[in-house]
Amino acid sequence: MHIRRGGGLISRRDHPSLANTIAWLVRQGKLVPVLPGIYAPPDYAYSIEVLMRAVSLRHPDAVVFGAAAAKASFWPEASVGTIEAAASTRLASRPGYTFSRRHIPAELVTERAGLRYTAPALTAIDLASFECADAIDIALRTRAATLTGMYEALRLTPNWTGSQERLRLLIDSRNEPWSAAERLAHRILRGARITAWKPNFPVSLEGCLYFIDIAFPHLKLAIEIDGRLHEEDEDLFESDRWRQNALVALS
Repeated sequence: MHIRRGGGLISRRDHPSLANTIAWLVRQGKLVPVLPGIYAPPDYAYSIEVLMRAVSLRHPDAVVFGAAAAKASFWPEASVGTIEAAASTRLASRPGYTFSRRHIPAELVTERAGLRYTAPALTAIDLASFECADAIDIALRTRAATLTGMYEALRLTPNWTGSQERLRLLIDSRNEPWSAAERLAHRILRGARITAWKPNFPVSLEGCLYFIDIAFPHLKLAIEIDGRLHEEDEDLFESDRWRQNALVALS
């Protein structure tokens, strides 16, 4: 019962009367330690959500950031190696966890069902780099964060390592690309000084709202970009085919 209420976890600190029972269950292999004093049944102990919840249970002021925060919010396919967490005091890293001493403003923290993690705007710029800006693109595409929100997150965390690169990335994202392929196309258009184009331009057709990757509205010209996402996401590939057919039928 206590484990169910704890989201798959039990804290010895919160249940001192159960200390002997917990120790016995650990010896029996029915509970395993996740963090010091925090235990979970073996079947649940290694799920990302339980590992994240263990951070909040052990260190209530800690905030999960990085890939785990992205997976919990706007990027369910994000690959998580270790759980990264920030705290106001220095904490020792543990197997599966990396703790950092960092201050994260309260307005950039999301709290949900016993989890504490960075808001999508901060998570996106924290994960992105010029080698891989997917986090920013996915946050924009899913509407989990806005470019304005990311600039605000950067303003609120001015002393983080890599702030200048993140600023350059946001400037590079000024046309709000939704994928790496779109980002490259935007750079090419800007580099060629081609203007009057609109990214992700909304068009309503037959009662459905579509977004054209790059549109020249005054010319009624649409440019569609098929990048890596179309190879990986069958639903996206099929929806784009429907959109293309509708646009062709309208022309």
